[in-house]
Amino acid sequence: MRDVPIGDFLDSLADRVPAPGGGAVAALHAAQSAALLGMVARYSTGPTFADHADVVERVLVRADALRADALELAEDDAEAFRAVTTTYQLPKETDEEKTARSAAIATALAAAAEPPAAVIVAAMHLVAMAEELLPVGNPNVVTDVAAAADAARAAATTARLNVEVNLAGVTDDVVRDRLAATVGEVDDLAARADRVAAAVRERVGS
Repeated sequence: MRDVPIGDFLDSLADRVPAPGGGAVAALHAAQSAALLGMVARYSTGPTFADHADVVERVLVRADALRADALELAEDDAEAFRAVTTTYQLPKETDEEKTARSAAIATALAAAAEPPAAVIVAAMHLVAMAEELLPVGNPNVVTDVAAAADAARAAATTARLNVEVNLAGVTDDVVRDRLAATVGEVDDLAARADRVAAAVRERVGS
């Protein structure tokens, strides 16, 4: 994901292949959100912003880390989806094979839900960082705070679908409940992201 030109990635995304797909897109939304927040933070340094240097520095460090994490999650998602595809190709001629296949599918589906769930968690951090940066960041790049919030929102809502599509096949109650709880945070996250964007629009329009 780090070395493929964007045009080649989009070609792969448009191709009739199992991965990359929506999960990778969700992770890339998160990576773009983090990159935007890092950019805003870098424009919000120096004497003018000295009173809030601690906030800016914290956002900057965290944004750079989340950008790298999100790219890894895009790769993890593609790999996990390929694993699911492989398990559905396992033999199912005998009862033993059917049992083994069902267990392998359940395990693979649980694993496939983990990267998008982690994207949702990353998006939670990104929206919180946008909220922090909005009142103290450089006003000349305030629209990029809104863009970051919108990208984080897209990351979370897209990732939610990729968790939900796997949940029915997850047989481990503890894992399923944890994943469901993560998914349950998305509506609040989306509302917060919308409020950040609305605040920026109000500021730009005033």
